[in-house]
Amino acid sequence: MATERTLILTVCTGNVCRSPMAEKLLAHALRAEAPPLNKYRVESAGVAAFPGDPASENSISAVKRLDLDLTHHRSQPLTEELVGQAYAIFGMTQGHLDVISSAFENVPERLHLFREFMPEGESHEIPDPIGQDFKAYSACLDAMIEAIPSILKYLRAETGTK
Repeated sequence: MATERTLILTVCTGNVCRSPMAEKLLAHALRAEAPPLNKYRVESAGVAAFPGDPASENSISAVKRLDLDLTHHRSQPLTEELVGQAYAIFGMTQGHLDVISSAFENVPERLHLFREFMPEGESHEIPDPIGQDFKAYSACLDAMIEAIPSILKYLRAETGTK
């Protein structure tokens, strides 16, 4: 018997910039939702991550403005086990989704870009800010914040939640 998938994953490349910020934002938003959405746990991982790296300083600073804390984050590579537990996976770019689709076996049907549900004409990808200044990280975070309502609407529809 298959176990119920109760994990939502946010995925980027190294799991030190984008996906940790997305994890914190989405987890924060889901806590305010009605069951079953507030019961999902959110984690982040990277398709090319080294285990144990801290979040980048600029990612920590960016989410701090929302009173979210990334100081205890440690990177983790995306694994078959994580993918197999996932109800949904949200990647930052199409490249991330392509890697997930080709490298893993038990990929959930809910494999999407983090900004996939944004209106037509909006960028659906979140570019990598690594090595850039704080402004680039803030822009990434703002793009994620903008996408949260559309992700919640999608997850409500998928779970039959009002």
